[in-house]
Amino acid sequence: MIITKTPFRISFVGGGSDLESFYSQYIGAVFSTTINRYMYISSHNFFDIDKIRLKYSKTETVDDVSKIEHPIVKEVLKKFSINGALEISSNADVPAGTGVGSSSSFTVGLLHNLYTRSNLFVTKEKLAEEACDIEINKLKEPIGKQDQYAAAFGGLNIIKFNPEGTVNVEIIHLSSEIYQSLQENLIIFYTGMQRATSEILTEQKANMTSRNKSDILREMVSLVWDVRDALYGNDLERFGKILHHNWLLKQQLASKISNSDIDDLYAIGLKNGAVGGKLLGAGGGGFLLFYCDKEKQNKLREAMKGLQELKFRFESEGSKVIYIGDE
Repeated sequence: MIITKTPFRISFVGGGSDLESFYSQYIGAVFSTTINRYMYISSHNFFDIDKIRLKYSKTETVDDVSKIEHPIVKEVLKKFSINGALEISSNADVPAGTGVGSSSSFTVGLLHNLYTRSNLFVTKEKLAEEACDIEINKLKEPIGKQDQYAAAFGGLNIIKFNPEGTVNVEIIHLSSEIYQSLQENLIIFYTGMQRATSEILTEQKANMTSRNKSDILREMVSLVWDVRDALYGNDLERFGKILHHNWLLKQQLASKISNSDIDDLYAIGLKNGAVGGKLLGAGGGGFLLFYCDKEKQNKLREAMKGLQELKFRFESEGSKVIYIGDE
């Protein structure tokens, strides 16, 4: 048996600039971190040498890869020319469709698992590139590249997307004091709303032909460097204010990024100690992130009573193999 552990991510600013419709014309960039909430993928030999069994939110047992319903698993198994005698299962720390990059963490983790099963070394960069190829090029998902690179590399990073399609990962090195304070001053609540991001991202992608929308996203990209400077300068209050500015800009990119319920929750957050925040992911639901000084967080928790809080810490390792056992 082989088990991989691949982190989820939270994106602070610049989200949306990782879409090819934007970075092919301008340089895109996001500021994000991975957290200690994970996608676990396990694989082991299946007793029936002619069949493949998959266990995720449903169970599939097939005698041919072409019959697999899960699109990501189908593409990855085709890549490794696997035709039978394998069982794959997945478990996640948070629900799908909540804005923490679970789909890409699944892809990266499955690739990592099967490279290990094939006794092949794979770099973080190759994991990210191949996950992008599967999700964006083969499956035609209307998504960007940030989630795959975050999941593969791990850590607190600026991820830059260049017009020719290359990606650069800049590790952010903070003092332990600033790093700890940033973690402690972030708080996440689950809105209870899961959403499919494809509709939002498809509209956002189409909107990039508008000069107004692309200008908004270019301003969001500029905030990536402002966030970096704020953190290096130990100005965490400014970090929170930049989050707020980024969220106001992001809502203008597509019609369903926010809604009245989310707007009400966000306003409650600002009235009860938060300096800024945003919905994680493409929008429409999922997790709501706030920057709030830890001394004020109990007041914020009371105001958000009824919403589940996601406890988390930053992580810095990215996708890794955590178990290899005899079969």
